[in-house]
Amino acid sequence: MRRIALTIAYDGTAYSGWQAQNNAVTVEGTLRRALARLCGGEVVTIGASRTDAGVHALGNVAVFDTELPIPAERVATAVNSFLPEDIRIVRSWEVPSGFHPRFDAHSKRYEYRITTEPVVSPLRCRFVYGVHGELDLAAMQRGAAQFTGTHDFSSFCSAGAQSESKVRTVTRCEVYRDGAEIVIGVEGDGFLYNMIRILAGTLIAMGSGSMDPESMGDIISALDRTKAGPTAPPQGLTLMQIRYKSDNI
Repeated sequence: MRRIALTIAYDGTAYSGWQAQNNAVTVEGTLRRALARLCGGEVVTIGASRTDAGVHALGNVAVFDTELPIPAERVATAVNSFLPEDIRIVRSWEVPSGFHPRFDAHSKRYEYRITTEPVVSPLRCRFVYGVHGELDLAAMQRGAAQFTGTHDFSSFCSAGAQSESKVRTVTRCEVYRDGAEIVIGVEGDGFLYNMIRILAGTLIAMGSGSMDPESMGDIISALDRTKAGPTAPPQGLTLMQIRYKSDNI
């Protein structure tokens, strides 16, 4: 039995999140059906990140165990032939049997994209959040600069989170322009339920002038969800990359 790892990219618009569910179409459920066709039987997958409904990925990771004789690097092409066009395996490789894509992760990197254009391009509307009115980029940057470090991020966690500890370490949080879009880039050892979307909503509020960008530290310290901004919509969020502790993964 071999353990095969997959790097997965997907447009999450049509899916009820990553995690397989009995009564909804999900990315993991669709992937499992494709793997079952390739392997000739039911396949169990373990994913690194349970992205929410409507959230996208360029670098989610999952593993499955198989006795398939084909070379690991060819599994990606084989699985893609059974997947819809909005889900693609971009890399496949063999990993040690004990490798766990979530517990062995060193960090995760996300981007949240915003546009203030009055008309959002139909080629981009699935992947950006359109905001009416201009945003003060410098104010958003001041707020983001206070978000790094190890903190209890209870103020940035939606109800229903399964994690007992709300302590996470954010190693990078930056806001910059990319053409007509404003990008919020965040990297850390892990994130709470809706944490980045709440961060995005808070930074948008700071950029629009409805929240003080210097209050980010106080919001974190409050440990109170009502002190942060609204939860931004899912379509602006993309899981970009997952880094692992071993350079060989």
